[in-house]
Amino acid sequence: MGMGDPVQLKDEGNKHFQAGDIDLAIECYTKAIKVCKDKKVLAVIHRNRSACYLKKENYANAASDASKAIDVDAADIKALYRRCQALEKLGKLDMAFKDVQRCATLEPKNKTFLETLRRLGAEIQAKLKTTFSTDSRVQNMFDILLDEEMEKDKREKAANNLIVLSREDAGAERIFQNNGVALLLNMIETGKPEMILAAVRTLSGMCTGHKARAMAIIHMVGIDKMCSIMAVDNEEIALATCNLFQCINDSLTGGDTREYGKEEALVMDAAKDLKTILLSLLEMLTSKKVSGHGRDQALNLLSKNVPRRDKKEKNHSRTLFTIDHGLKKILKVCGQVTELPDQLPLTENTQLIASVLLNKLYDDLTCDPERTNFKDICNEYIKSKIDPNDMDKTIHAINTISGLLQGPFDVGNALVGQQGIMEMMVALCGSEREVDQMIAVEALIHASSKMSRASFIITNGVSLLKDIYKKTKNERIKIRSLVGLCKLGSAGGDDYSLRQFAEGSTEKLAKQCRKWLCNPQIDTKTRKWAIEGLAYLTNDADVKDDFVEDEPALKAMFELAKSKDKTILYAVACTLVNCTNCYEKKDIIPELVQLAKFSKQHVPEQHPKDKKDFIEKRVKRLLKAGVTSALAVMVKADNAILTEQTKELLARVFLALSENPRDRGTIVAQGGGKALIPLALEGTDAGKVKASHALAKIAAISNPEIAFPGERVYEVVRPLVSLLHTDRDGMQNFEALKGLTNLAGYSEKLRVKILKEKALPEIENHMFEEHDQIRRAATECMCNLVTCKEVQDRYLEDGNDKLKLLVLLCGEDDDELQIAAAGALAMITAAQKKLCSKMTQVTTQWLEILQRLCLHTNPNVQHRGLVIVYNMLDSDDSELAKKLIESEMLEILSVIGKAADNPKRQEPIDTARTCLVKAMDLGLIKPFTSPS
Repeated sequence: MGMGDPVQLKDEGNKHFQAGDIDLAIECYTKAIKVCKDKKVLAVIHRNRSACYLKKENYANAASDASKAIDVDAADIKALYRRCQALEKLGKLDMAFKDVQRCATLEPKNKTFLETLRRLGAEIQAKLKTTFSTDSRVQNMFDILLDEEMEKDKREKAANNLIVLSREDAGAERIFQNNGVALLLNMIETGKPEMILAAVRTLSGMCTGHKARAMAIIHMVGIDKMCSIMAVDNEEIALATCNLFQCINDSLTGGDTREYGKEEALVMDAAKDLKTILLSLLEMLTSKKVSGHGRDQALNLLSKNVPRRDKKEKNHSRTLFTIDHGLKKILKVCGQVTELPDQLPLTENTQLIASVLLNKLYDDLTCDPERTNFKDICNEYIKSKIDPNDMDKTIHAINTISGLLQGPFDVGNALVGQQGIMEMMVALCGSEREVDQMIAVEALIHASSKMSRASFIITNGVSLLKDIYKKTKNERIKIRSLVGLCKLGSAGGDDYSLRQFAEGSTEKLAKQCRKWLCNPQIDTKTRKWAIEGLAYLTNDADVKDDFVEDEPALKAMFELAKSKDKTILYAVACTLVNCTNCYEKKDIIPELVQLAKFSKQHVPEQHPKDKKDFIEKRVKRLLKAGVTSALAVMVKADNAILTEQTKELLARVFLALSENPRDRGTIVAQGGGKALIPLALEGTDAGKVKASHALAKIAAISNPEIAFPGERVYEVVRPLVSLLHTDRDGMQNFEALKGLTNLAGYSEKLRVKILKEKALPEIENHMFEEHDQIRRAATECMCNLVTCKEVQDRYLEDGNDKLKLLVLLCGEDDDELQIAAAGALAMITAAQKKLCSKMTQVTTQWLEILQRLCLHTNPNVQHRGLVIVYNMLDSDDSELAKKLIESEMLEILSVIGKAADNPKRQEPIDTARTCLVKAMDLGLIKPFTSPS
């Protein structure tokens, strides 16, 4: 029997073990494992080595060896007991318990097993007791929170700990089992905002993703109680309670994936609770006890949860139920006129949020009878409010129409055309009361926004508005009537030769709007209308140019964009799109222009100030005035107001702003990087692509940690990968690759994230690309990814051209491309020695290409080539090493290595010398003799 016999080695190990020479025993067993082919014998050796490791107190190895024996024979009692001992020492009591349970089942009379079983059982019970029953930690937090005398920072810390604890399932269960809900209600009763917030956020954690607990909490707290918390006049509390309702809704409607098994029967049907919540939210809409913030959040919850998110889902009964029980309530909210006494509390945004809800409900209807019913309810509501003898009721009706015109426009437009409504507007315009005039003018403005369908308004509206504009002394009404005129007069779009107003009057109107915008004496609600006017007037290139030159006006607009009033966002976004010319352009074909002029047709012409250099100047001015920080605030607005359309406009503006690499630093410094992420993840398809493209531009040249602080940097990866698809244009492919290259060079965690998002096949496709810059960018990206094991495995697989491509790219005539390809090859052959020999099999040109790299004039390329040579010499493939040294490579190495030291080329020189030393160690060349 030779030395390589596993059985002999095993027996030798056993002798050493008996003699107490544990280290020698391990050595023998380890050798035996290396040469053993028989599975059963192998299991015995592993089991024996496990016993050695137990003696050495190396419990992790003991467990792992025992597991290998158990894999071969699940009833190997010795191995099972050894693993049990090791697991107990590792603190894994429940796993140890399972092993000894199996032992005791196999040998029911064995005293040792029974004793261990009893002991472990008791230990597990004791451990559970300390974690659950006397859960001192939870109790302690509540004690601190409810103690009036305790210092503020200790209470804050306890509140925070409680919220964090509730976000994990085990923690939520602990709070729940320890009378937590009652204690949280006590916190709410203190009436202190910070206590209420902490309690509501903790409840949200406890309700998330757990149907049974959410149902229990609804009944313990009570839906009325939750509504009354949301009704408080505190924006943060209203928002937190809205979030609690959302968590409950998601858990009850199947956001919960837990397997309940037998308990399933105990989890009652949630439909009843969901209906109660829906009715309670509708009640809140018209209750005077509810604050404006509470009303906004009730509307938001309805918007988010009533209409179907996906039209493929057939059931839209929630919408029909809401229309039956709540449409009149929503209309009442739309019609509130804050200037009158005895109105419901509102915020600046309430009417718009209500309009958005109306639009979503109307949009969710599936047939004409349903739509007719919706219109009928609106019609009846308006009719019931119009009373020539009661102006307050009448302006409520007209204001409700304003709300409908901002929501389901068709419904509003049909109402405006009804008998008597226009007469009412004329009467209101002529009223002595300013509030009457203001509501009428606003209704006219909203009616004129969809030009094609508003011919009725145009004919009647212009003369009415001109009249008011001339007569009124009130700035607030003057601005509104001017905006109405702007809207009615801007039918021409950005077409230079179509002017509804006389030449020059657009500039005059815009100048007036800018003056109002900058006047702090005028209230915000009115200054907002000045921006509405500019949103139309900036279709004119002269107007945009004057506007961006007026820094105070720009800054005033940005301040308003950051204010609490979010109804302004769309107008600001439109104005910025106009100023940066990033709207969808219709290409003007020169031949057609000639043809049209010849046939005396009207031709849209481009304004000289819409040429590139003017746009670039405008972007500079906007950035200087602080546009990015305004955009960053706008992006955070509530989804009900920040519609998909507005998001797309903001994404367009961001892309226009980030065009010039020199401006991207400014954008990052003002928080633009973070703000782009939500725009890239949700919105219209076009909007997401534009935002992703802007992200790519920023990611390509910024330090990711500064541009996207914290965990946000991982969210940037998916939008960039989405730009790699072949249906995106070359510029998007190129900049996405640049961005990914920068991220991949940053950290292993980011590289892993890039691979998880399935970017690899896309990057490889682009390495085959005809286009030089794209091919180079893809190769640079790959060069940063090859340190990942997953990428190396792809190069090791057979049956693909990946390695061949990398070698051939090293032979291209583009220094940058060669640096990237040779860099990738150098790193990958160092990590995986097998690739050195594989490299020589994928193409016959390998040696020629390698020699060209090593003779390259660019020291960066040359250095990478020489590192590849060193990797091949170091690859344990003696044939390959011999082949290399027998080629001209030896001469190349000698020439480079013998050169005098030179700081400009030191890396290649040193690497060549290292290669020569390696060749000597391998005995392929004789040591150099120094000349005598």
